[in-house]
Amino acid sequence: MNALNENLSERGLLRFITAGSVDDGKSTLIGRLLFDSKGIFADQLAAVSRAKHKRTVGDTIDLSLLTDGLEAEREQGITIDVAYRYFATPKRKFIIADTPGHEQYTRNMVTGASTADAVIILVDVSKVKLREDGGVDLLIQTKRHSTIAHLLQIEHVVVAVNKMDLVNYDQAIYERIVTAYQEFAQTLGLKDVTTIPLSALTGDNVVDAGDKMGWYQGPTLIELLESLSVYDESHNAPFRFPVQLVARHNGHEANDFRGYMGRIESGRVAVGDKLVVQPSGQSATVKDILTLEGSHQSASAGQSITLLLEEYLDVSRGDMLASSTQPATLLKQVSADICWLSEDALDLRRKYWIKHGTKQTAAKIAKIDSILDINTQQRHDADALKLNDVARIALTVQQPLAADAYADIRATGAFILIDEVTHQTVAAGMIRLGE
Repeated sequence: MNALNENLSERGLLRFITAGSVDDGKSTLIGRLLFDSKGIFADQLAAVSRAKHKRTVGDTIDLSLLTDGLEAEREQGITIDVAYRYFATPKRKFIIADTPGHEQYTRNMVTGASTADAVIILVDVSKVKLREDGGVDLLIQTKRHSTIAHLLQIEHVVVAVNKMDLVNYDQAIYERIVTAYQEFAQTLGLKDVTTIPLSALTGDNVVDAGDKMGWYQGPTLIELLESLSVYDESHNAPFRFPVQLVARHNGHEANDFRGYMGRIESGRVAVGDKLVVQPSGQSATVKDILTLEGSHQSASAGQSITLLLEEYLDVSRGDMLASSTQPATLLKQVSADICWLSEDALDLRRKYWIKHGTKQTAAKIAKIDSILDINTQQRHDADALKLNDVARIALTVQQPLAADAYADIRATGAFILIDEVTHQTVAAGMIRLGE
């Protein structure tokens, strides 16, 4: 088992999501990936085979049930929640997020996309409108999910033109769809876009190429996913450590132990490093770095640690320990792009809580600068936001946030807004500096 774990640790991890409109075949695609790559267990397969809510004809296994875990999902034949699945090939290990296609569940797609390295945008070849002038009208959810992927700065976009079996694997139709998407991607600003024709139901070009699309000379989907580069820039970014908890001794020890617990969101830290406590501005020196394995001389992004400081300082949950030479920006006025996730429209008179890292403080939306038209990618004036709207807003916060631009450091550039009365998450936001 140790040898297996060592081999797995040597492979890169790719986190990806599936996105697109309703019934584009997202769950079936993931089921096919798991099934053909031997990423499911025999008991899981047996349970799916016995499932009473089947969306296939005859004795064919409904592969979408491998991810649709909620009873409501199986009854309605739709994906509602985000389902995470893990599998590995000899070349790489993967974490997949299967996200809903329904417009009302866009908030769940945002959740799944927030940590993804890649997104597979599925386009159902049987649903797009083929115009007489040779063009193609893409579905609005395809455009919306692509827009969110761009806003969240997901590195790789894979456009999977699915259900090619329904159009007899017609190359001309595939190329028309690809042209339409590439034109939209250009207006959006997406750069790393790869297209692939496939059929999740029959398995063509998912794990195995099959013999139905000899005109396609590119990699299968799994080969493409295995080849995508994943470069974690957070290791080279300035040090950011939001304090989650202050740890004290148990009251019976002579030494006054005081450690600051949390997860390093970006950068590196070593014993002796000079830090700044934000927002107070106090200077600090790293005395020791502790984990469950003991004391360490250094640590880097992604590790959960306890920091001990040489100085006795007033540091509490919600504060940020940052590089003294490259501190975060302190903001009381915040410019941000948000996706509105609540069924209740935005009311500028209401107060909200902003949750940024480990800090929570009161916030008020001062104004809506502009709203984004998903179809044209043009921005327009607006005085209200409804479910799934994407907009640029101005926020005023009660206590200053130690933040970075989302484009520079995801973790310290992202936030959520919470309704003060209902405690529901109403928006997910990305901080923009100097835009």
